[in-house]
Amino acid sequence: MPATTETKPRKTVEVVKQTPRQPEQRGFIAEWTWTILILVFAITFVAQVMAIPTSSMHNTLLTGDHLIIDKLAYSPAGPISRHLLPYRDVRRGDIIVFRHPILLDENYVKRCIGVPGDHIKLVNKQLWLNGHLVNEPYTIHTPYFDPYRDEFPAGTPDFIQDPRMYDRAMEMLKNNVVNGELVVPPGNYFAMGDNRDNSLDSRYWGLVPRENIIGMPTIILWSYDAPTQDLQTYNVHHFIDLAEHFFTKTRWNRTLKLVQGYPLQ
Repeated sequence: MPATTETKPRKTVEVVKQTPRQPEQRGFIAEWTWTILILVFAITFVAQVMAIPTSSMHNTLLTGDHLIIDKLAYSPAGPISRHLLPYRDVRRGDIIVFRHPILLDENYVKRCIGVPGDHIKLVNKQLWLNGHLVNEPYTIHTPYFDPYRDEFPAGTPDFIQDPRMYDRAMEMLKNNVVNGELVVPPGNYFAMGDNRDNSLDSRYWGLVPRENIIGMPTIILWSYDAPTQDLQTYNVHHFIDLAEHFFTKTRWNRTLKLVQGYPLQ
């Protein structure tokens, strides 16, 4: 038989070249968004880092100590959370972090010396609490004697940096001193620095309201030997100093050191 030719055209297969898919930007953005939200939540509600800018808590906390603050320690406990989280009341001897009663945008670190109902006075720099002398091994003193500071609440505070602080201290002395002792009223706490003769504390600006207390320092994350002005403003000098002296001025022996209170009875 003669060969026949195929008249039906063949189907051609079109090959489409696929370009490599680029990583989805949405996934990257979403991942970082959640990371940032978690960090913001943790800093806002759980913990935060703050630096000690002054010497008022020497030698317990040094200028340049960077602390992790537990913001849940004194949170009000709910009916369920009280069994799950270590909530508790502020105790005498606790080191506390709080919003300053006058300078509300500034956080202070001091030691809680008196809780509601306590009777407090100083006699020749020594603390008397509820009628008895208290041992305070954490305090440091200078030889210089000041009648008000060292015999509190006797006398009148000197005028200090903000007249509102003076007025608030005078209000405390007027309303809460009984028989030569300060009686801490409900909902308030009396706080002093461990560097007792170089601390601007409740003696000079009054009591700490309970709602101002943010939390308690738990650990020294990092400690760096820097001057107060660098730690208060984080100026250019501070970053230059860090670049040049990070390893030599870091106090490595204080890294990850626990911060603990001292029970006062």
